[in-house]
Amino acid sequence: MTALHLVKEPDPQADRVRLFAKAEEISADLARRGAQLDAEGKPPLEEIDRLKTEGLLTALHPAGIGGGGLDWVDGLRLVRILARGESSIGQLLGYHFVNSQYVYWAADDPDRAWTLGAETVEKRLYWGAAVNPRDPGLTLTRSGDHYLLNGRKTFSTGAHVSDRINASAAFGEAVASLVLPTDRPGYIANDDWDNIGQRLSDSGSVDFHDFPVYESDFLLPLAAKDAAPRVLATFNTPLIQLVFVNFYLGTAEGALAAAADYVRTTTRPWITSSVEKASEDPYILERIGEFRAALKASAALADAAATAVQSALAHGRAVTARERGEAAIEAYEAKVNATHVALDITARVFELTGARSTASHYRFDRYWRNVRTHTLHDPVFYKAREVGDFVLNGRVPEPSLYS
Repeated sequence: MTALHLVKEPDPQADRVRLFAKAEEISADLARRGAQLDAEGKPPLEEIDRLKTEGLLTALHPAGIGGGGLDWVDGLRLVRILARGESSIGQLLGYHFVNSQYVYWAADDPDRAWTLGAETVEKRLYWGAAVNPRDPGLTLTRSGDHYLLNGRKTFSTGAHVSDRINASAAFGEAVASLVLPTDRPGYIANDDWDNIGQRLSDSGSVDFHDFPVYESDFLLPLAAKDAAPRVLATFNTPLIQLVFVNFYLGTAEGALAAAADYVRTTTRPWITSSVEKASEDPYILERIGEFRAALKASAALADAAATAVQSALAHGRAVTARERGEAAIEAYEAKVNATHVALDITARVFELTGARSTASHYRFDRYWRNVRTHTLHDPVFYKAREVGDFVLNGRVPEPSLYS
Protein backbone atom coordinates (compact mmCIF):
# COMPACT_ATOMS: atom_id res chain seq x y z
CA MET A 1 0.00 0.00 0.00
CA THR A 2 1.33 3.43 -0.94
CA ALA A 3 1.65 5.86 1.95
CA LEU A 4 -0.62 8.88 1.73
CA HIS A 5 1.35 12.11 1.88
CA LEU A 6 -0.68 15.05 3.03
CA VAL A 7 0.24 18.45 1.66
CA LYS A 8 -0.23 21.24 4.15
CA GLU A 9 -2.66 23.83 2.85
CA PRO A 10 -1.76 27.51 3.34
CA ASP A 11 -3.27 29.06 6.45
CA PRO A 12 -3.64 32.79 5.68
CA GLN A 13 -4.59 33.77 9.21
CA ALA A 14 -1.68 31.87 10.75
CA ASP A 15 0.69 33.47 8.23
CA ARG A 16 -0.71 36.90 9.06
CA VAL A 17 -0.23 36.37 12.79
CA ARG A 18 3.33 35.13 12.21
CA LEU A 19 4.27 38.11 10.03
CA PHE A 20 2.93 40.63 12.53
CA ALA A 21 4.71 38.86 15.40
CA LYS A 22 7.98 38.92 13.46
CA ALA A 23 7.52 42.60 12.65
CA GLU A 24 7.01 43.40 16.35
CA GLU A 25 10.08 41.35 17.26
CA ILE A 26 12.28 43.03 14.65
CA SER A 27 10.96 46.46 15.60
CA ALA A 28 11.81 45.92 19.27
CA ASP A 29 15.35 44.88 18.33
CA LEU A 30 15.75 47.94 16.10
CA ALA A 31 14.53 50.21 18.90
CA ARG A 32 17.15 48.81 21.28
CA ARG A 33 19.89 49.51 18.72
CA GLY A 34 18.35 52.66 17.25
CA ALA A 35 20.78 55.24 18.65
CA GLN A 36 23.82 53.23 17.53
CA LEU A 37 22.38 52.54 14.08
CA ASP A 38 21.61 56.23 13.59
CA ALA A 39 25.13 57.22 14.70
CA GLU A 40 26.76 54.78 12.26
CA GLY A 41 24.42 55.60 9.37
CA LYS A 42 25.52 52.61 7.30
CA PRO A 43 23.55 50.88 4.51
CA PRO A 44 21.34 48.42 6.42
CA LEU A 45 22.52 45.21 4.76
CA GLU A 46 22.02 43.04 7.85
CA GLU A 47 18.61 44.56 8.61
CA ILE A 48 17.34 43.92 5.08
CA ASP A 49 18.71 40.37 5.21
CA ARG A 50 16.63 39.79 8.32
CA LEU A 51 13.50 41.05 6.57
CA LYS A 52 14.26 38.55 3.83
CA THR A 53 14.82 35.68 6.24
CA GLU A 54 11.64 36.34 8.21
CA GLY A 55 9.42 36.63 5.13
CA LEU A 56 8.53 40.31 5.53
CA LEU A 57 9.60 41.19 1.97
CA THR A 58 7.14 38.71 0.45
CA ALA A 59 4.21 39.56 2.73
CA LEU A 60 2.11 41.14 -0.06
CA HIS A 61 2.85 38.59 -2.76
CA PRO A 62 0.07 36.06 -3.50
CA ALA A 63 -0.03 32.97 -1.32
CA GLY A 64 -0.24 30.89 -4.50
CA ILE A 65 3.42 31.63 -5.28
CA GLY A 66 4.59 31.37 -1.69
CA GLY A 67 3.95 34.92 -0.52
CA GLY A 68 2.13 36.04 2.60
CA GLY A 69 -1.04 37.01 0.76
CA LEU A 70 -1.63 40.15 2.83
CA ASP A 71 -3.52 43.14 1.47
CA TRP A 72 -2.29 46.72 1.48
CA VAL A 73 -4.04 47.61 4.73
CA ASP A 74 -2.01 44.99 6.59
CA GLY A 75 1.13 45.67 4.59
CA LEU A 76 1.10 49.33 5.56
CA ARG A 77 0.56 48.39 9.19
CA LEU A 78 3.75 46.31 8.98
CA VAL A 79 5.53 49.43 7.73
CA ARG A 80 4.22 51.37 10.73
CA ILE A 81 5.37 48.68 13.16
CA LEU A 82 8.91 48.56 11.79
CA ALA A 83 9.17 52.35 11.77
CA ARG A 84 8.54 52.40 15.52
CA GLY A 85 11.89 50.68 15.91
CA GLU A 86 13.80 52.46 13.14
CA SER A 87 12.22 54.88 10.72
CA SER A 88 14.46 54.07 7.74
CA ILE A 89 13.72 50.35 7.92
CA GLY A 90 10.00 51.09 7.86
CA GLN A 91 10.57 53.31 4.83
CA LEU A 92 12.62 50.64 3.06
CA LEU A 93 10.00 47.95 3.63
CA GLY A 94 7.27 50.24 2.30
CA TYR A 95 9.27 51.25 -0.77
CA HIS A 96 9.96 47.60 -1.52
CA PHE A 97 6.26 46.81 -1.26
CA VAL A 98 5.34 49.48 -3.82
CA ASN A 99 8.24 48.73 -6.17
CA SER A 100 7.75 44.96 -6.17
CA GLN A 101 3.94 45.05 -6.35
CA TYR A 102 3.91 47.64 -9.14
CA VAL A 103 4.59 44.96 -11.74
CA TYR A 104 1.27 43.22 -11.00
CA TRP A 105 -0.82 46.18 -12.11
CA ALA A 106 1.58 47.86 -14.54
CA ALA A 107 2.74 45.00 -16.77
CA ASP A 108 0.86 44.41 -20.02
CA ASP A 109 1.55 40.69 -19.78
CA PRO A 110 0.14 39.05 -16.63
CA ASP A 111 2.45 36.07 -17.09
CA ARG A 112 5.44 38.41 -17.01
CA ALA A 113 4.22 39.92 -13.75
CA TRP A 114 3.69 36.52 -12.15
CA THR A 115 7.14 35.37 -13.28
CA LEU A 116 8.74 38.41 -11.65
CA GLY A 117 6.69 37.88 -8.50
CA ALA A 118 7.57 34.20 -8.27
CA GLU A 119 11.26 34.97 -8.74
CA THR A 120 11.06 37.64 -6.03
CA VAL A 121 9.51 35.19 -3.57
CA GLU A 122 11.84 32.33 -4.42
CA LYS A 123 15.02 34.41 -4.22
CA ARG A 124 13.77 36.82 -1.51
CA LEU A 125 14.70 39.85 -3.59
CA TYR A 126 14.61 43.44 -2.38
CA TRP A 127 13.21 45.94 -4.90
CA GLY A 128 14.30 49.55 -5.21
CA ALA A 129 13.78 52.13 -7.93
CA ALA A 130 15.59 54.78 -9.96
CA VAL A 131 12.70 56.93 -11.10
CA ASN A 132 13.11 60.36 -9.47
CA PRO A 133 11.31 62.55 -12.05
CA ARG A 134 13.10 65.75 -11.03
CA ASP A 135 16.49 64.39 -12.17
CA PRO A 136 17.70 64.42 -15.76
CA GLY A 137 16.50 61.18 -17.28
CA LEU A 138 18.43 58.02 -17.96
CA THR A 139 19.15 57.34 -21.62
CA LEU A 140 19.01 54.06 -23.50
CA THR A 141 20.92 53.42 -26.73
CA ARG A 142 21.08 50.40 -29.01
CA SER A 143 24.29 48.33 -28.98
CA GLY A 144 24.17 45.30 -31.23
CA ASP A 145 21.60 42.80 -29.92
CA HIS A 146 21.01 44.70 -26.67
CA TYR A 147 20.97 48.22 -25.21
CA LEU A 148 23.19 50.36 -22.99
CA LEU A 149 21.82 52.46 -20.12
CA ASN A 150 23.62 55.63 -19.00
CA GLY A 151 22.92 58.45 -16.58
CA ARG A 152 22.53 59.32 -12.90
CA LYS A 153 19.72 59.45 -10.40
CA THR A 154 20.43 61.71 -7.43
CA PHE A 155 18.22 59.85 -4.95
CA SER A 156 17.69 56.10 -5.11
CA THR A 157 16.40 54.74 -1.81
CA GLY A 158 17.91 51.34 -1.06
CA ALA A 159 20.75 51.96 -3.51
CA HIS A 160 23.13 49.42 -1.96
CA VAL A 161 20.60 46.88 -0.69
CA SER A 162 18.43 46.54 -3.82
CA ASP A 163 18.48 43.33 -5.85
CA ARG A 164 16.06 44.65 -8.47
CA ILE A 165 15.13 48.19 -9.45
CA ASN A 166 12.36 49.75 -11.47
CA ALA A 167 13.74 52.34 -13.86
CA SER A 168 12.54 54.43 -16.78
CA ALA A 169 14.76 55.70 -19.57
CA ALA A 170 14.49 57.72 -22.74
CA PHE A 171 15.07 55.84 -25.99
CA GLY A 172 14.96 58.50 -28.68
CA GLU A 173 11.41 59.84 -28.62
CA ALA A 174 10.14 56.86 -26.66
CA VAL A 175 10.21 55.85 -22.99
CA ALA A 176 11.35 52.47 -21.72
CA SER A 177 9.96 50.97 -18.50
CA LEU A 178 12.54 48.54 -17.12
CA VAL A 179 13.11 46.02 -14.35
CA LEU A 180 16.85 45.64 -13.79
CA PRO A 181 19.08 43.46 -11.61
CA THR A 182 21.70 45.45 -9.73
CA ASP A 183 24.47 42.83 -9.95
CA ARG A 184 25.34 43.65 -13.56
CA PRO A 185 28.45 45.66 -14.42
CA GLY A 186 27.75 49.33 -14.86
CA TYR A 187 25.51 49.82 -11.81
CA ILE A 188 27.23 52.05 -9.24
CA ALA A 189 25.68 52.90 -5.87
CA ASN A 190 27.49 55.95 -4.51
CA ASP A 191 28.24 56.60 -0.83
CA ASP A 192 26.89 60.15 -0.79
CA TRP A 193 23.82 59.96 1.46
CA ASP A 194 24.73 62.38 4.26
CA ASN A 195 21.43 63.91 5.37
CA ILE A 196 20.41 64.71 8.94
CA GLY A 197 17.72 62.03 9.00
CA GLN A 198 16.70 58.66 7.53
CA ARG A 199 20.37 57.84 7.77
CA LEU A 200 19.79 54.11 7.21
CA SER A 201 17.57 54.59 4.16
CA ASP A 202 20.53 54.15 1.80
CA SER A 203 19.16 56.94 -0.41
CA GLY A 204 22.28 58.10 -2.20
CA SER A 205 22.82 58.56 -5.91
CA VAL A 206 23.28 55.80 -8.47
CA ASP A 207 25.13 55.88 -11.77
CA PHE A 208 24.64 53.72 -14.82
CA HIS A 209 27.73 53.42 -17.03
CA ASP A 210 27.07 51.38 -20.18
CA PHE A 211 24.79 49.16 -18.13
CA PRO A 212 23.62 46.32 -20.43
CA VAL A 213 19.85 46.06 -20.94
CA TYR A 214 18.12 43.19 -22.74
CA GLU A 215 14.67 42.74 -24.24
CA SER A 216 13.72 40.59 -21.25
CA ASP A 217 14.28 43.61 -18.95
CA PHE A 218 11.42 45.59 -20.47
CA LEU A 219 8.34 45.63 -18.25
CA LEU A 220 6.28 47.42 -20.92
CA PRO A 221 6.70 47.94 -24.66
CA LEU A 222 8.34 51.20 -25.69
CA ALA A 223 5.84 54.05 -25.55
CA ALA A 224 5.70 57.66 -26.67
CA LYS A 225 6.90 60.15 -24.04
CA ASP A 226 3.48 61.83 -23.87
CA ALA A 227 1.46 58.61 -23.84
CA ALA A 228 -1.01 58.49 -20.96
CA PRO A 229 -0.55 55.43 -18.74
CA ARG A 230 -3.46 53.15 -17.89
CA VAL A 231 -5.25 54.31 -14.76
CA LEU A 232 -4.31 51.10 -12.96
CA ALA A 233 -0.60 51.77 -13.55
CA THR A 234 -0.81 55.06 -11.60
CA PHE A 235 -1.66 53.53 -8.21
CA ASN A 236 1.99 53.56 -7.19
CA THR A 237 1.59 57.24 -6.22
CA PRO A 238 -1.24 57.03 -3.66
CA LEU A 239 0.33 53.85 -2.30
CA ILE A 240 3.80 55.37 -1.87
CA GLN A 241 2.16 58.37 -0.19
CA LEU A 242 0.51 55.93 2.24
CA VAL A 243 3.92 54.40 2.89
CA PHE A 244 5.04 57.89 3.90
CA VAL A 245 2.00 58.28 6.15
CA ASN A 246 2.64 55.04 7.96
CA PHE A 247 6.34 55.35 8.58
CA TYR A 248 5.85 58.95 9.76
CA LEU A 249 3.29 57.71 12.27
CA GLY A 250 5.39 54.71 13.25
CA THR A 251 8.35 57.00 13.88
CA ALA A 252 6.23 59.23 16.11
CA GLU A 253 4.87 56.19 17.94
CA GLY A 254 8.45 55.05 18.52
CA ALA A 255 9.39 58.49 19.83
CA LEU A 256 6.49 58.51 22.28
CA ALA A 257 7.30 54.97 23.48
CA ALA A 258 10.96 55.90 24.04
CA ALA A 259 9.96 59.07 25.87
CA ALA A 260 7.50 57.22 28.09
CA ASP A 261 10.15 54.67 29.01
CA TYR A 262 12.61 57.45 29.84
CA VAL A 263 10.01 59.20 32.01
CA ARG A 264 9.37 55.99 33.96
CA THR A 265 13.06 55.26 34.55
CA THR A 266 15.03 58.51 34.43
CA THR A 267 13.10 61.79 34.42
CA ARG A 268 13.04 63.48 37.83
CA PRO A 269 9.86 65.14 39.09
CA TRP A 270 9.84 68.92 38.91
CA ILE A 271 10.53 70.61 42.26
CA THR A 272 7.09 72.25 42.50
CA SER A 273 5.09 69.29 41.16
CA SER A 274 4.31 67.85 44.62
CA VAL A 275 4.71 64.32 43.24
CA GLU A 276 7.37 61.71 43.97
CA LYS A 277 7.74 60.36 40.44
CA ALA A 278 7.75 62.10 37.08
CA SER A 279 5.27 59.49 35.85
CA GLU A 280 2.73 61.05 38.26
CA ASP A 281 3.26 64.63 37.07
CA PRO A 282 -0.14 65.89 35.85
CA TYR A 283 1.37 67.95 33.03
CA ILE A 284 3.39 65.02 31.72
CA LEU A 285 0.29 62.83 31.91
CA GLU A 286 -1.70 65.44 30.01
CA ARG A 287 0.93 65.70 27.28
CA ILE A 288 1.14 61.93 26.86
CA GLY A 289 -2.63 61.73 26.68
CA GLU A 290 -2.74 64.38 23.95
CA PHE A 291 0.03 62.75 21.93
CA ARG A 292 -1.50 59.31 22.23
CA ALA A 293 -4.93 60.52 21.16
CA ALA A 294 -3.48 62.35 18.15
CA LEU A 295 -1.54 59.28 17.05
CA LYS A 296 -4.52 56.96 17.43
CA ALA A 297 -6.70 59.29 15.39
CA SER A 298 -4.08 59.69 12.67
CA ALA A 299 -3.52 55.92 12.48
CA ALA A 300 -7.26 55.36 12.10
CA LEU A 301 -7.30 57.88 9.24
CA ALA A 302 -4.33 56.09 7.66
CA ASP A 303 -6.06 52.71 7.86
CA ALA A 304 -9.26 54.13 6.37
CA ALA A 305 -7.28 55.64 3.49
CA ALA A 306 -5.48 52.33 2.90
CA THR A 307 -8.85 50.57 2.75
CA ALA A 308 -10.09 53.09 0.17
CA VAL A 309 -7.05 52.69 -2.06
CA GLN A 310 -7.10 48.90 -1.69
CA SER A 311 -10.78 48.84 -2.72
CA ALA A 312 -10.14 50.98 -5.80
CA LEU A 313 -7.09 48.92 -6.77
CA ALA A 314 -9.19 45.75 -6.53
CA HIS A 315 -11.25 46.93 -9.53
CA GLY A 316 -8.24 46.08 -11.68
CA ARG A 317 -8.21 47.38 -15.22
CA ALA A 318 -11.86 48.39 -14.88
CA VAL A 319 -10.97 51.13 -12.36
CA THR A 320 -11.86 54.62 -13.53
CA ALA A 321 -9.82 57.79 -13.24
CA ARG A 322 -12.48 59.18 -10.90
CA GLU A 323 -12.33 56.15 -8.60
CA ARG A 324 -8.56 56.36 -8.53
CA GLY A 325 -8.68 60.09 -7.83
CA GLU A 326 -11.17 59.82 -4.97
CA ALA A 327 -9.12 57.07 -3.33
CA ALA A 328 -5.96 59.14 -3.80
CA ILE A 329 -7.61 62.10 -2.06
CA GLU A 330 -8.19 59.92 1.02
CA ALA A 331 -4.50 59.01 0.98
CA TYR A 332 -3.53 62.67 0.69
CA GLU A 333 -5.82 63.66 3.55
CA ALA A 334 -3.98 61.11 5.67
CA LYS A 335 -0.64 62.48 4.41
CA VAL A 336 -1.46 66.04 5.47
CA ASN A 337 -2.60 64.92 8.91
CA ALA A 338 0.26 62.48 9.55
CA THR A 339 2.88 65.03 8.54
CA HIS A 340 1.68 67.58 11.08
CA VAL A 341 1.08 65.04 13.85
CA ALA A 342 4.45 63.32 13.45
CA LEU A 343 6.45 66.55 13.26
CA ASP A 344 4.68 67.90 16.33
CA ILE A 345 5.11 64.83 18.51
CA THR A 346 8.70 64.02 17.58
CA ALA A 347 9.70 67.60 18.42
CA ARG A 348 7.70 67.87 21.63
CA VAL A 349 8.56 64.59 23.38
CA PHE A 350 11.39 66.52 25.05
CA GLU A 351 8.69 68.31 27.05
CA LEU A 352 8.14 64.94 28.72
CA THR A 353 11.72 63.84 29.21
CA GLY A 354 13.46 67.02 30.35
CA ALA A 355 16.83 68.67 29.86
CA ARG A 356 19.08 65.67 30.54
CA SER A 357 17.42 63.71 27.72
CA THR A 358 19.04 66.04 25.18
CA ALA A 359 22.43 64.38 25.83
CA SER A 360 23.82 63.33 22.48
CA HIS A 361 24.22 59.64 23.35
CA TYR A 362 20.45 59.19 23.65
CA ARG A 363 19.93 60.58 20.13
CA PHE A 364 16.25 61.16 20.89
CA ASP A 365 16.40 63.89 18.27
CA ARG A 366 16.68 61.20 15.58
CA TYR A 367 12.91 60.74 15.54
CA TRP A 368 12.34 64.38 14.59
CA ARG A 369 15.31 64.40 12.21
CA ASN A 370 13.91 61.36 10.41
CA VAL A 371 10.43 62.80 9.99
CA ARG A 372 11.68 66.28 9.13
CA THR A 373 14.02 64.93 6.45
CA HIS A 374 11.45 62.83 4.63
CA THR A 375 8.46 65.16 4.95
CA LEU A 376 10.37 67.46 2.57
CA HIS A 377 10.16 64.76 -0.13
CA ASP A 378 7.21 66.59 -1.67
CA PRO A 379 5.70 69.74 -0.11
CA VAL A 380 2.75 68.85 2.10
CA PHE A 381 0.97 72.11 1.24
CA TYR A 382 0.57 70.83 -2.32
CA LYS A 383 -1.21 67.79 -0.92
CA ALA A 384 -3.45 70.06 1.16
CA ARG A 385 -4.16 72.10 -1.96
CA GLU A 386 -5.22 68.96 -3.86
CA VAL A 387 -7.57 68.04 -1.05
CA GLY A 388 -8.99 71.56 -0.97
CA ASP A 389 -9.49 71.58 -4.75
CA PHE A 390 -11.42 68.32 -4.46
CA VAL A 391 -13.61 69.63 -1.65
CA LEU A 392 -14.42 72.98 -3.29
CA ASN A 393 -14.32 72.16 -6.98
CA GLY A 394 -14.76 68.40 -7.22
CA ARG A 395 -11.46 67.99 -9.08
CA VAL A 396 -9.30 64.92 -8.53
CA PRO A 397 -5.50 65.15 -8.94
CA GLU A 398 -3.91 64.60 -12.33
CA PRO A 399 -1.88 61.37 -11.97
CA SER A 400 1.87 61.82 -11.73
CA LEU A 401 4.70 60.42 -9.62
CA TYR A 402 3.71 63.00 -6.99
CA SER A 403 -0.12 63.15 -7.31
